[in-house]
Amino acid sequence: MDEPILTIEERAAINSGRWFSSLSPSLRHDILRCTYVKRYKDGALITARGEFPEEWIACAKGAVRVSSTSLSGKQITLTYVEPGIWFGDVSILDGDQRTHDAYAHGETTIVCVARADFRKILAQHSELYEALLRLQARRIRQLFGLVEDLNTLPLRARLAKQLLHLARSYGTTSLSCEDEVRIGLHLAQEELAQLLGASRQRVNQELKSMEREGAIRIEPGGLVLRDRQALMRITESTG
Repeated sequence: MDEPILTIEERAAINSGRWFSSLSPSLRHDILRCTYVKRYKDGALITARGEFPEEWIACAKGAVRVSSTSLSGKQITLTYVEPGIWFGDVSILDGDQRTHDAYAHGETTIVCVARADFRKILAQHSELYEALLRLQARRIRQLFGLVEDLNTLPLRARLAKQLLHLARSYGTTSLSCEDEVRIGLHLAQEELAQLLGASRQRVNQELKSMEREGAIRIEPGGLVLRDRQALMRITESTG
């Protein structure tokens, strides 16, 4: 059953989102007063490819796995949406079908704005148009960066960049050592491989190599970054 009210932690995650926090107080207020809350179990489908959009969505807790399925039936994970990030606006703006599936990764909470309310807010706040343009520009920059990395960097460097990104988005300081960062998003090696467009075996080999070098530590519950500077040096490797 959906809980109609966000917890203090969930509301804080929404309000602290980089893009959302840049909006004016009046715009943030008008968006939040239109939202309703949905909660999902791990693996539950949130939106499906081919659906016509009815909601603008933000992640408030957990993560949203955005994926696609190839013609051969292989599932491809494109990204994980972290708390504080809004998504689904492209389909609402162009009126076309959703292009990817979105699943809950772990216990996940989202907040939604109905399409009609989204349109009303746009009509009342011209600021939102400019803010959405900035958001799309940032996404395009990220997309070009990913394409460039895929075509110019070896897997080892791409893996190091992905681990650093995950640490920024989901990292928590280790209780045993303040220099270590634990990635709070629990990803199986197969899921990490999907993000990188590589095989699980190759990703496993690179992770073990990084562990031997002291850059990371592999634990049953996830990954711990031990030496971020070492990972930064790996990202600069081109061979």
